[in-house]
Amino acid sequence: FFFIYFPETNGISFRIQISVKELLDKDILLKLLFHLPVSYPSTLPDISVNSDQLTRAQCMDVKEKLLEQAKKHLSEPMVHDLILWVQQHLKGVIKQSATVCNEKTTLSEGTEDGIWMLLLHLDHMRAKAKYVKTVEKWASNLRLTGRLMFMGKIILILLQGDRSSIKEYLVLQKTSKVDVDSSGKKCKEKMMRVLCETEVQSQHKRFQTFEVKEYSALEELQKEFETAGLTNLFSEFVPPLLK
Repeated sequence: FFFIYFPETNGISFRIQISVKELLDKDILLKLLFHLPVSYPSTLPDISVNSDQLTRAQCMDVKEKLLEQAKKHLSEPMVHDLILWVQQHLKGVIKQSATVCNEKTTLSEGTEDGIWMLLLHLDHMRAKAKYVKTVEKWASNLRLTGRLMFMGKIILILLQGDRSSIKEYLVLQKTSKVDVDSSGKKCKEKMMRVLCETEVQSQHKRFQTFEVKEYSALEELQKEFETAGLTNLFSEFVPPLLK
């Protein structure tokens, strides 16, 4: 890992970046910011946690666990111990975070928040392999299910999940550099349209997974929507895209 520190009048700030081996042996890059007040270590440091591979909720969970550990080391230098701790325990914290989140989803299914659905239309993908991988990663991190669908020149993303996760996905899709422009430079998605954003109704079937699928004919794509109880969604939004 590497770190940068900034001396300040009211203490010192350390920015530390560490790589942690995670589930399926993927590396997770964690960015930790420690602000050590003048009275440190008699006072707890301020900690912030960021990672492109974790959701905001998971980053908050990691931060809370680090502060719990910090309390055990009060009055003794602790930054090094906290870094070692997070390297050893990150996997457990993330698993626990996912369990809590799944429980919340189950509880909220019958409530007003319920499960929401989002249908997006993309104009094109120049860097298709990278773009697809990014969408799969976001869906996985936010625990969204659904389909990324290719049929001829039509590209649709259909997502189901927690309303807050759907909103977070939209922010990522609009603000991240997901594709490349005609000169090969990374660029944001500027030609995305939200066709529909609505609460999942009882007649709609829930997707259990997120899958990337290619369809050779419109009938195949229509069948996918019909199987999910989304015939109306198909007939309202898909045929106009062919004109």
